Amino acid sequence: MDEPLASYVASWHPEPVTETDALAPGPAAALSALLDLPGPAARRGEPLPPLWQWLYFLQWAPQRALGADGHLRDARFLPPLPHRRRMFAGGRSEITAPLRLGEPAERLSSLASVTPKRGRTGELLFVTERQEFRQNGRLCLVEEQDIVYRSGTGTGAGPHHPLILDTSATAPPEGPWQLRLHPDETLLFRFSALTANAHRIHYDTPYAREVEGYPAPVVHGPLLALLMLELVRVNAPDRVVRSLSYRLHRPAFLAEHLLVDGVFGDPRAALRVATRREPRHATAEVLLT
Repeated sequence: MDEPLASYVASWHPEPVTETDALAPGPAAALSALLDLPGPAARRGEPLPPLWQWLYFLQWAPQRALGADGHLRDARFLPPLPHRRRMFAGGRSEITAPLRLGEPAERLSSLASVTPKRGRTGELLFVTERQEFRQNGRLCLVEEQDIVYRSGTGTGAGPHHPLILDTSATAPPEGPWQLRLHPDETLLFRFSALTANAHRIHYDTPYAREVEGYPAPVVHGPLLALLMLELVRVNAPDRVVRSLSYRLHRPAFLAEHLLVDGVFGDPRAALRVATRREPRHATAEVLLT
């Protein structure tokens, strides 16, 4: 009988860690080019859009430190589970002041919670990591990310995924704010590189199908979240995001037509990512002032 997941993390209490980054304008310019959208001006003091902090504080581990799936085998906030599999589930942020390009920033990362749960396909471990961002001694941003882990291959892994993808049509819109994206291999590869994400489900089609059981490479969960926040930035450029929360419900796949749309009911916006196949791949709520 397999050990319960809680037994593997009973004594797991990683210490907080502090890191610094100069917030150089290059990564922000690269994401703007990737999305074909205007980005912050490449000059010192320009505010960084919400969630664009994901382009910074990156760690490029030695190749020998990666596991067969492309993820790190060991890291401070990776739970010590056997045959660990990882899924980005969602998160939330409170923004007191935007981070600013070209000004050194500090990030304090800590473990907020570890919660075992049982899902349809077996036991899951929900891990929440908390990050506090400071510039010039001021707390600017608090972010929490929820990551779900399972142990072993899990139900549905292997080359027999039942989904048949429709890559020819787009979902009908529900809201007046709209943004469309048709992700191809190049876009997924470039986003992986920009965020130091080596997980093979995003660029290795045989691995995604035969090992993880997906019908095609998976669109990054962080990219779906970023697209929803870009919808706010494009349509309400004079408003300031004070808080946001987002959830990732169902994966989207290579070559599917993504519709990002939303409704603004001052002071909140409700957002989603949809395909013809699924009306809610991701959802978000944003508070604006």
